[in-house]
Amino acid sequence: MPRRLTALIASTFLAAAAHAQPSQGELDRFAATLDVRYQVLDNRPGPAACAPALGCHLAELTLTAADTPAAGWSLYFSSVTPILRADSDAFALSHINGDLYRLTPTAAFGGFAAGRPVRIPLKLEGHQLSELYPMPNAYVAAEGVAARTIVSTRPVVDPETGLEGLPFVAPFTDEARLAGGSAADATVWATAPRVYAVNAAAGASLRPIPRAAVLPTPLRTRLDPRGGELDLTRGVKVSTSGFPRAALTAGLASLAKAGAAEAAGGVPLRIRLAPGEKLAAGGYLLTIKADGVAIIASDPEGAANGLASLTQLVDARRTVPLLAIHDAPRFDFRGLHVDVARNFHSKAEILAILDQMAAYKLNRLHLHLADDEGWRVEIAGLPELTTIGSRRCHDLTERTCLLPQLGSGPDPSTPVNGFYSRADYIEIVRAAQARHIQVIPSFDMPGHSRAAIKAMEARAARLRAEGAPEAEAGRYLLSEAENKSVYSSIQHYSDNTINVCLDSAYAFLGKVVDEMAALHAAAGQPLTRYHIGADETPGAWSASPACAAYEARTGVKPADLGGHFIEKVSALLAARGVVVAGWSDGMSHAQPDRMPAKVHSNNWGSLAGEGPASAHLQANQGWEVVISTPEVLYFDSPQAADPKERGYDWPSRATDTRKVFDFMPENLPAHAEFWPDLSGKAQASKDDHPLEPGVRFSGLQGQLWSETIRSDGQVDYMLYPRMLALAERAWHGANWETPYTPGKAYDPTTGAFTAEMRARRDADWTAFANLLGGRELARLDVAGVAYRIPTVGAVVENGRLRANVEFPGLPIEYRVDGGAWRSYAPDAPVAGKVEVRARSADGKRAGRAVVVP
Repeated sequence: MPRRLTALIASTFLAAAAHAQPSQGELDRFAATLDVRYQVLDNRPGPAACAPALGCHLAELTLTAADTPAAGWSLYFSSVTPILRADSDAFALSHINGDLYRLTPTAAFGGFAAGRPVRIPLKLEGHQLSELYPMPNAYVAAEGVAARTIVSTRPVVDPETGLEGLPFVAPFTDEARLAGGSAADATVWATAPRVYAVNAAAGASLRPIPRAAVLPTPLRTRLDPRGGELDLTRGVKVSTSGFPRAALTAGLASLAKAGAAEAAGGVPLRIRLAPGEKLAAGGYLLTIKADGVAIIASDPEGAANGLASLTQLVDARRTVPLLAIHDAPRFDFRGLHVDVARNFHSKAEILAILDQMAAYKLNRLHLHLADDEGWRVEIAGLPELTTIGSRRCHDLTERTCLLPQLGSGPDPSTPVNGFYSRADYIEIVRAAQARHIQVIPSFDMPGHSRAAIKAMEARAARLRAEGAPEAEAGRYLLSEAENKSVYSSIQHYSDNTINVCLDSAYAFLGKVVDEMAALHAAAGQPLTRYHIGADETPGAWSASPACAAYEARTGVKPADLGGHFIEKVSALLAARGVVVAGWSDGMSHAQPDRMPAKVHSNNWGSLAGEGPASAHLQANQGWEVVISTPEVLYFDSPQAADPKERGYDWPSRATDTRKVFDFMPENLPAHAEFWPDLSGKAQASKDDHPLEPGVRFSGLQGQLWSETIRSDGQVDYMLYPRMLALAERAWHGANWETPYTPGKAYDPTTGAFTAEMRARRDADWTAFANLLGGRELARLDVAGVAYRIPTVGAVVENGRLRANVEFPGLPIEYRVDGGAWRSYAPDAPVAGKVEVRARSADGKRAGRAVVVP
């Protein structure tokens, strides 16, 4: 055959193949059989390998299939760390937006051959220190057929532990290459022997729990010197004075669950308000005598707090000790932030969290309802916010949903998608109000606003198609079609920032605030605080005609628009009687003299960086500063430096319950004396902007961001029991905390945290850890909370197994060479491969097993 004819036939074949598309059945089979593997090879390859990037890591994606579908398909996947390069002739890599990437076969791709993997080396920014950091649910898609999730990339749940795993990710085994993000990183993995040494140094031994123990620790407790108990088996007969009895409905229900329900012939339980007794807001006096129980409080919240303490004191025999507790909170603001925007979490989960917040006297729920990846509450008159903004699916035009992100996959029916109806939200706020918890809704803006932006673009397109006037179609637009600004947000979006020069942006905000205020009013809790985020705003207005016109009209330059926006929004909220709240970095761009009298700022600056200075500066200017320090209060961080723990590690390599317990929120610089930096190295702090005399922070807040948290069970795992340590520090100022000294600098040689303070802290922790292991975790079991069961520390010495656990009292078990699990007894003889694990307090759930070298 002539060469010209051969070439013609080949080119014709390739052209035909390029126009061919896989059928739905063909794509389904491919998604079901394609084997995808991902392996992190090196987290510290060195400057030469990373250049021109400052840091990078190397990984490999492997694809194996028995056959190849028709041309026209692509593979989509999420990578939250940007991919710098994919070394493959067979596939072209493109970045779609955010963390979504596409691999498309090139002309050089010869198809899959059974059993012969196609390897794609990758170079990525930063590092990946966990097997759970890669995102699941990669999928294949082609024109004209439904996209399908690749089965091999789906997460799996271990039936014994309830923990999610990613079987397509290769296990981390090379500590030297994978444990640290650079050659200077001194962090090591939390292996069984290392955990054993940490637990032993912390005094992890079983101690008796004091009969009068309450968590968080009360201000003062005095047991009746004669001893004695009050029997509540016949229930309680409640009488109230000074406030409506309905204010205690939730607290009395919790008391009933503990075994002391209301009954006509029950023990007298008298609850009254007594503002004249100068009790602090939220404080109470609880007195238990042989003839009954009395709670005196300054307000209904204090009465509920007294009931929460009484509930904790009810033991298995349904008795309580005779005692008197005089209690008051350290901070008025004791908060928990829950992100339902990145990945949705159910109404049932939020209601369950409210129960535990009330039990441990937390009183602010900061509910993060909108971000780039989702809008999670129904707003009357703006249906696209939820019909489009609450769903992620494979629609590259985003006319029906948002792009897949964070491993959501192409299926909009999966639980990471969803929203609260107006009725749902009212139910949440009513439940919070019944528990004396204020709900603070959060809709991040002007950055982190992509879900709203795309929804309002869809609204405008719908109305234009319906023939509506342009004024109505564009009434709530948040973007400007003519804006040519080029930027990339911290999450790698090119289009996630509201154009603050548009009048329609403020019309949208006013509409949302008014609708949220109506929902709060219907729930019986007025909207008094609204969180705008205001953080991480990139330069999105440099080439905006609207902003050029705005500058000509007002003189406000693009570089100053972030602060200007915050000032305008704060005034809009103040006019409605609502306090503006935001993250400290964004709020710092506003001029204090242009802000309302009341401003709430969540300080999330790092302890080793600008955190102390920004917290002090904003508190000194009269703002309500709520400490939200990432190194210790971001509960989406891993709980141990272990590659099998989930969470973002940029704030902290390991934030366990002990670290939260050890936090001293009123002396931020002092932590440099005993906490290393992110690389495990010693650090120093200074206090160039001291707090002025009499100035205090308003409170403490724990944060649960949800980028890596895709289920309600994972919420529980990441939140508990760290939330209990948060409650302890927010309510109780410990006698071992280093007092704040204005202007004082700290490093490991300072010596301000004395040996006596250390001894008091360690004894306090031992009591706290025993209280969790011996009582509080069992309460969480009863409530159905799937808290993290700590990994066991263990060593084998002279053929004998020695094991310990962070919370003494939890059952420990072991097995040898994969045999049956046995209950641990000290110095058990072992030979072979030894694994250890703990169980939940009720024994029904197993924790993650670890191998003892």
